[in-house]
Amino acid sequence: MQTCSRDLDPLGDEIAEPSAHLDAATARLLDLIREFDARGGWNVGFRSCAAWLGWRVGLDAGAARERVRVARALGTLPLLAQALARGELSYAKVRALTRVATPETEEQLLALGRAGTAAHVERLVRGWRRVDRQAEARESTRQHAGRALHVYQDEGGMVIVRGRLEPEVGALLVQALAAARQTLYQETRLQHGDADPVDAFAETPTMAQQQADALALLAETSLHHGIDPGAPGERYQVVVHVDAPVLAIPISPASRSSRTARTFPRNRPGAWHATRAA
Repeated sequence: MQTCSRDLDPLGDEIAEPSAHLDAATARLLDLIREFDARGGWNVGFRSCAAWLGWRVGLDAGAARERVRVARALGTLPLLAQALARGELSYAKVRALTRVATPETEEQLLALGRAGTAAHVERLVRGWRRVDRQAEARESTRQHAGRALHVYQDEGGMVIVRGRLEPEVGALLVQALAAARQTLYQETRLQHGDADPVDAFAETPTMAQQQADALALLAETSLHHGIDPGAPGERYQVVVHVDAPVLAIPISPASRSSRTARTFPRNRPGAWHATRAA
């Protein structure tokens, strides 16, 4: 005789209830992992917190890395963290959502997570990432088109410099100016090492003046030593660490074209924390 589905409802409830408790326990576990990671408790001969988890808890390397990643992400995503702690969202859903969630999009993604299954959430996240890549490519193109530098003289003969640079180029300029300032004013301090501290303080230029002097040093150095753009594609290197599951995500033709659109031309520096190639 076939059992009525209503007769199995209590059994289903018994399955769902401990599942919610497991998710709540997982939320607590992630809180502990985040604190342990932040305080460097794993730094006793292990390469990372994930490596320590593999040894201490028996997680495989991939699962351990995911636990650490999700734990860190939830530190800035309180709504998702609370939903997991209350058993409202499963760990599988939260793990997927933390790949794309930001404090600005967290509430919207939480609602989507509540409305679908874990499989639906995974598909949603893949689509969201494709849209993000396309939006990033459009923003990069817009910023590149908006770059400008204006150099002109005022009535008194002073040269005015005004410009708008892309974030990566701007970061490179800021770093170069800081290095030039340090070089200039280290020499100044060495030259006036025996001077009266009050006199030395009175002669210290303002930050704006130091920036102007640093820019002059960069220009003089460039003209004196020549401009060396380096070998194409080798001037600056960017090291990107990507987990294997991320690489396994299918990439649509549209996202491939957007990725190409974001590639820097050969005569431009690479990225925010780019380093000179050997």
